[in-house]
Amino acid sequence: MTEDRGRRAADTPVPDGAVTDDRTAPRPVPGHGLLHGRTAVLTAAAGAGIGGATARGFLQEGARVLLSDTHVRRLRETEAALAEEFGPDAVRAQPCDVTDETQVRALFDRAAAEHGGLDIVVNNAGLGGTAALVDMADEQWERVLDVTLNGTFRCTRAALRAFRASGRGGVVVNNSSVVGWRAQAGQAHYAAAKAGVMALTRCAAVEAAAYGVRVNAVAPSLALHPHLVKVTSAGVLAELTAREAYGRCAEPWEVANAIVFLASDYSSYLTGEVISVSSRHP
Repeated sequence: MTEDRGRRAADTPVPDGAVTDDRTAPRPVPGHGLLHGRTAVLTAAAGAGIGGATARGFLQEGARVLLSDTHVRRLRETEAALAEEFGPDAVRAQPCDVTDETQVRALFDRAAAEHGGLDIVVNNAGLGGTAALVDMADEQWERVLDVTLNGTFRCTRAALRAFRASGRGGVVVNNSSVVGWRAQAGQAHYAAAKAGVMALTRCAAVEAAAYGVRVNAVAPSLALHPHLVKVTSAGVLAELTAREAYGRCAEPWEVANAIVFLASDYSSYLTGEVISVSSRHP
């Protein structure tokens, strides 16, 4: 890190009303081999969001990664880009819809077949949307919960079964949201799902401790990436950004840094915790 220190990530859009200040600008941290030799499965890992940033962070720390996503084109593009940078042996990809138990099993079976097992699972798949509760259709509610909460359940269950069978422990990191704690209009389905992910994390951690598995979660507030910009108005982004103490959104890799920490041995005595990745003030 030389001349880039103190600068915002290149080409990152800044919502109207956001405060930019070199004192709070993100400063990328180089890898230190924290995950050397470990195998990780990541859901919703295609593209430039938190999943993609986590995949890159894991590779920088020396892990092998098996990426999954429902967006096949973006998944293959992400695989190709990361393989070119980190080597083809470090990156694999497999489409997976976390609402389909057969596809979830196939994903975890592949990790076992190609790498003799796995060490880390990151449940990043989730689905949002905005709808007033009074007008919300059953299908809207059920779809968000099936992807965000039930999908996390299916993959956590598969991970715990694999970890218990291997006898060598493991780590699960779930992606929740501060909306699981904070009320936000139009987000009843998403908030309920993310609060459920928090509760699932705590209960799974208690059960899995017996066979040396840690289960934790991160709860980001606002991480700026291209998909969010496409589906959220500039006015809403500006309003949410203004609530952050640093006056800016998080970069996806800043959330990924917290996931790397939870996946690494630096968090060896942490389980059942939900870490808020947020600078929001009251």
